[in-house]
Amino acid sequence: MPARAPLHEVRAGPVPYLTLLRPLQWLKNLMIFFPPFLGGSLFLPGMAVRGGLPFFSFCMASSATYILNDIHDRENDRHHPDKKGRPLPSGRISIAGASLLAIVLACSAVMIARTVSGAFLLCLSVYLVVSIAYSVYLKDHPLIDIFCISAGFLIRLQAGGAAFGIAISEWLFLSVFLLSIFLSTGKRLGEKNRLGATAASHRKALVAYPEGFLQGTMYMTGSAVLVTYTMYVIARHSALLVYSVPLCCFGLLRYILRVQSGRGGDPTESLLRDMPLFIVGVVWVAMVGWGIYGQ
Repeated sequence: MPARAPLHEVRAGPVPYLTLLRPLQWLKNLMIFFPPFLGGSLFLPGMAVRGGLPFFSFCMASSATYILNDIHDRENDRHHPDKKGRPLPSGRISIAGASLLAIVLACSAVMIARTVSGAFLLCLSVYLVVSIAYSVYLKDHPLIDIFCISAGFLIRLQAGGAAFGIAISEWLFLSVFLLSIFLSTGKRLGEKNRLGATAASHRKALVAYPEGFLQGTMYMTGSAVLVTYTMYVIARHSALLVYSVPLCCFGLLRYILRVQSGRGGDPTESLLRDMPLFIVGVVWVAMVGWGIYGQ
């Protein structure tokens, strides 16, 4: 039975430009709402609407960087078993058309960010700089590539704090940082397992990691996430939130099982395709939401 194509590549049909934007990856931008959600202020009058422009701005910025990445990697992607069906390597979209779209999206994202706040504009600008540097150069350097992916999650978190005027606690920052390293490592390990002997021709950094390094890093950061998240919920002084720790533990182990079983490590696809992970995510949101807003 043939392996299913990644979600962002399924049935591009007559709308390859929409596929190029990778809209399913916009789920990562929900990180912007973490500060008000966990801070207990998301449902105050006007707060949810206030996050609309920041979220939209990051969606455009992230799509612009995805397009740039696809332009830069188009030749290698033509030989990738999954990515060869993307609009650029398959030839359904021209380089000129994709480049113009990326420029329009990036400029629009910056213009919208300027209307939010100076701090938010700074976060978005740093995100664009890091993402562009990653796409054109840094992705080929081991460890730096993982930390660049992690930086994307952290910048979104800080941008959410800037957009809503909420300070990020130390334990939350550490939890998101370690979780992002954990997920980035799992993504790299999934790619390395999927590509096997052809990994070097697709991404140089993959073959620079010694055997067992990515697994060990994933185990180490996963354990650290559990500790820092536990400290975060204890610091919140909510008995109900403490019971979300087992959910966190299950989710981490389930992701490791998925990666080690060869089913891929992309965080978004893992959440949407793995039913146990999806259920744990929904229950976690419900439990944490009730612990914060229901008492």
